[in-house]
Amino acid sequence: MKLGLAGDTMLGRSVAARLAEAPAEALFSDEVVAVAREADLFVLNLECAISDRGQPWPDPLKPFFFRAPPVAVRALTHLGVSCVNLANNHALDYGRTALLDTLDHLAGAGIAAVGAGPDESAARAPALLGHTGGAAGSPALGVLGFTDHPPEYAAGPDRPGVAYADLAGGVPRRLTDAVASLRERTPAVLVTPHWGPNMTTGPSRGVRDAAAALRAAGATLVAGTSAHVFHGVADGVLYDLGDFVDDYATDARLRNDRGLLFLVTLDLAGGRAVRVEGVPIALDFCRTRLADRVERAWIARRFRRACAVFGQRVAEEGGRLVVRWDGTAAAEGS
Repeated sequence: MKLGLAGDTMLGRSVAARLAEAPAEALFSDEVVAVAREADLFVLNLECAISDRGQPWPDPLKPFFFRAPPVAVRALTHLGVSCVNLANNHALDYGRTALLDTLDHLAGAGIAAVGAGPDESAARAPALLGHTGGAAGSPALGVLGFTDHPPEYAAGPDRPGVAYADLAGGVPRRLTDAVASLRERTPAVLVTPHWGPNMTTGPSRGVRDAAAALRAAGATLVAGTSAHVFHGVADGVLYDLGDFVDDYATDARLRNDRGLLFLVTLDLAGGRAVRVEGVPIALDFCRTRLADRVERAWIARRFRRACAVFGQRVAEEGGRLVVRWDGTAAAEGS
């Protein structure tokens, strides 16, 4: 099975203004859509509410509020998105009413959501995706989402919000238990955390320790977001997927406008991820396309350096950056 993964997807603010002028399908080039549709299942982090209701969260220190119009769902369906993670620091930017609208709009489009819900139990519930052995088979992939910030967005027993986990003392037992339980029900488990600070070139020690704990609990794959910059990968871990579409200012050194769209091959029989393909992308203002030659070279250099920290070798195959976890040594690309 091939799993598509994309990072922070922000469809509000100037992207929302673009949606008022152009079709939702225009946010991504045809070539990016074609890559996304290679995946059997496609999961991303939705970093905004989808609603035309609500009021900004009452925090005088909060600088950014992201809300997309309902038509934004068409951009997700055009990509073939199967599931989104809503556990992040923008899910409640326009309050609980807008979050509930988001869940309704996604459900109406046939897109599963994890990491947020009308109460704590729903926010922590997994999504079950795909099928083994055909349409009548059991679920192929279980997905769990959570965020380590902000605590005030946490769902309660009777309060809408996100699946919050304080990682300061390690991964909470309830989360590792949830991973282990889900692994008993599905041959593969994806955990997609929104963790760590923005604009970093690699994961913190705490993030690395949390990823190891999630893998030990039974996660087939851990794929994080939050940094706005892609990080390196270790066996079964994509520490940060970077950004996918937005209107953000570009850091001249970190180049958060250059990223990767990931395709991960899952061996369901063996219960493990065996291959990662990173497709270089470029984030123009409110639109994402495949990277050009110069951009691809920069992305490849940075991804190699980031992966080398974890002892991972990166090959180039057809313009894609490939890491193998199947025991086959990848030849170093040129």
